Amino acid sequence: MENKKPISITIEATIDAPVEKVWQFWNDPQHITQWNAASDDWHCPHSTVELKVGGKFSSTMAAKDGSMSFDFGGIYTAIEKHQLIEQKLEDERKVKIQFLSQNGKTKVIETFDAEGENTIEMQKNGWQAILDNFRRHVEKNK
Repeated sequence: MENKKPISITIEATIDAPVEKVWQFWNDPQHITQWNAASDDWHCPHSTVELKVGGKFSSTMAAKDGSMSFDFGGIYTAIEKHQLIEQKLEDERKVKIQFLSQNGKTKVIETFDAEGENTIEMQKNGWQAILDNFRRHVEKNK
């Protein structure tokens, strides 16, 4: 039986804000519910964060018309404040988020294992859209 390594997808964004603010907005459920959606017809009505190794996180992703929703969550496997978050999703996929401070700006690099349902391009575009929403949310809340 062959053990196939999952395909990893990497996305990134540079945010015009210091790493402390980026970290806070990334991990605060009150902010997560304002940016965690891939398109304008979706939203994130609920989020929970237990930011510690072994702690759980969950966000409800829902179509605004009420036609569909799902919970996206897992556990934290590594945390280095203002630098790194690693997660294991409920379906066992791994996610790594790096926060790199660069002269008052912050580069966020997110690497995640692809799932088997949607194309790589669709997954990359969806996660990038959410990260772009995050960047806009942080930058408009100066």
